[in-house]
Parts: sequence; structure tokens; C-alpha cells
Amino acid sequence: MSGATTATFHDRSLAWNADRKGADMAHGVVHHFPGGTKEQYEASIAAVHPTPDTLPDGQIFHAAGPSADGWTIVAIHESQDSWDRFRDDILMPRMQQGIEGGFATPPEESTFDVYKSMP
Repeated sequence: MSGATTATFHDRSLAWNADRKGADMAHGVVHHFPGGTKEQYEASIAAVHPTPDTLPDGQIFHAAGPSADGWTIVAIHESQDSWDRFRDDILMPRMQQGIEGGFATPPEESTFDVYKSMP
């Protein structure tokens, strides 16, 4: 990660954490696609993100990469409500329509409440 990218994420993270006092807790989502590939990821993200370099509303962090037996994506949303809106209004409808070249099967999913985020 470059210094500029780290600073930008760090600044957003600090500002976001400062605003969280008394608010809903951030919500993390881990999607693992056994047998998934970079090409399937790129096709899927193109279908559900506003632009290649822009996160959906309410998402504050996104990371993805190859894992032992496929592809893994980690996303952090401002709250569980933010995740639920993205999942129900954008992700699931587009996946149900079928994404050409995208992941062929639903992911293995785990979620967590974000206790702490650091740059």
C-alpha cells in the first residue's frame, strides 16, 4: 500500500471512528469463493461497485485477493444496516441476474462486528 493510500485510508478511518461514538458498530463481511479467480472477481466487482475505484455507499473498506483454494473478499460497512442495504438492493439482485464471467457459486460467508479498525 502506498503512503498516499495509507494516509487516505487512515484519515477516513480516524474520521469515521470519531463519528461512531454512540452509533451502530461497523460490520465486517468475509466472502470466500472456493475455486474463485481474479477474473471472476473483476467481473463481479464491475457489476456491483459504482466504479473500479469507488466503494458502494456505506462501505468504508474493501480488500480482496487469492487464498489457499480460491478468492477471498473482506468488506467493512458503516453498520449492519449499511451491509444489509447493499446486499439486498445491489449485490443479491445482480448476482441473481447472473454476472457474465463472475463467480459461479455463492460464497462461504462469515460476518463480524468491528471492535476496532486501524490503518
